[in-house]
Amino acid sequence: MQINTPDWVKHAVFYQIFPDRFARSKQPHKRLLKNASWEAWDDMPTLQGYKGGDLWGVIEQLDYLQDLGINAIYFTPIFQSASNHRYHTHDYYLVDPMLGGNSAFKELLDAAHQRNIKVVLDGVFNHASRGFFFFHDILENGPHSPWLDWFKIEGWPVSAYNGEFPANYIGWGGNRALPEFNHENPEVREYIMEIAEYWIKFGVDGWRLDVPFEIKAAGFWQEFRDRVKAVNPEAYIVGEVWGDSREWLDGTQFDGVMNYLFAAPTIAFTAGDRVDMEQVQDRSYHPYPPLFAKEYGEKITQLLELYPWEIQLTQLNLLASHDTARLISIAGGDRSSVELATLLLLTYPGASSIYYGDEVGLPGKLDPDSRRGFPMEAYWELDVLKYHQQLIGLRHKYSALRTGSYQILYAEGTVYVFARILGSEELIVAVNIGTAPANASFEVTHLQSKPSKILYGTGEVSWHNEGESNQLTLNLPPRSGCILG
Repeated sequence: MQINTPDWVKHAVFYQIFPDRFARSKQPHKRLLKNASWEAWDDMPTLQGYKGGDLWGVIEQLDYLQDLGINAIYFTPIFQSASNHRYHTHDYYLVDPMLGGNSAFKELLDAAHQRNIKVVLDGVFNHASRGFFFFHDILENGPHSPWLDWFKIEGWPVSAYNGEFPANYIGWGGNRALPEFNHENPEVREYIMEIAEYWIKFGVDGWRLDVPFEIKAAGFWQEFRDRVKAVNPEAYIVGEVWGDSREWLDGTQFDGVMNYLFAAPTIAFTAGDRVDMEQVQDRSYHPYPPLFAKEYGEKITQLLELYPWEIQLTQLNLLASHDTARLISIAGGDRSSVELATLLLLTYPGASSIYYGDEVGLPGKLDPDSRRGFPMEAYWELDVLKYHQQLIGLRHKYSALRTGSYQILYAEGTVYVFARILGSEELIVAVNIGTAPANASFEVTHLQSKPSKILYGTGEVSWHNEGESNQLTLNLPPRSGCILG
């Protein structure tokens, strides 16, 4: 079967925005909550507090994102909710008034599209919230409600708030704040499909799907894809699946998944024994134990063989998200770990994703700490911003870094070297994770050119002819990487 995925995603650098924490508008747009007592922007975030970020604030930062090289935004949920993260959906047709409502979102969408920036929304379709109006009807009317079969009611009375009594309905992860939909009910299924179609028609460029593996109804995601793609064949459908995702990446469901199978070994390789185990244990990915180059190369080879190439090119590759600690905190504050991992991220096949603030050195341990307010410019790590801009710029400049083949040239000890090749365009990426300088010399047989100009990073490069083969010698400083073109 031929697999078709959106072409624009193959060339995308995503920026993940947690709307309450990215930017609070400076202009007086708000008609509501003009004088709200928001949590102080730079204070440590709390589980329930709001900092007042909004979509007008994002509009004001679009020039910044464009200068960074961002051409796609993934928003965590923006629909009306009673939580700062908005995974507790109240109304799937209403952008939260705190964020500016539907009108602010339309303004943002138009402004982003004028800059050729795509916008992908978070679809929370496994569960709603106890504030969702259909479920609220059950709370008010009990067994007389017409919406009973929309949820998984197990008995009476339903107890949505008092933990001293059984909930008597299924909530996601046992959380009574998140009643699960009954996806076997055709009306529920149709309702979700219509939501998906509505926002694609509104102009959004795709859906990131929250915990899609929890929805077991036969054919659900196949129909979802068919309905979305009928509206916009280039819409991106990406699932939050943390492990082996072949079940969903067969060409009939998702275009890609959040690629934690890339994040985990990349962090284990670049951060090694610096990983703060408190930030990663009991998580759904495993950036430990430390890996050397040979083991990392084996992991990457396995990952590249796991899915068809057309799917590899539309995976959403990342190093951190709202569900993890930030990499700088995982790596115990080691900045070289972050730079090396970012180099590997932005030279890997598929769409790259930057978690807001990572590009200016924002730290953050596990939730809620990883969801801090985006820092004021005075607190930016400018060298971190510079290498993000450089690497994103190179990714946009060289097609080989986006859609070229990926060939490992050398993987021994602390040195990992690979080539990205597209036609006559050939680039070599080299990384030394060690704390000592490294020298690597190896034969290169399948490159037409001899990339030797350092486009990024530092190192010494020399080529030698030995018969019909070429010998490449690299001298790399400690904890360093480079791109050769």
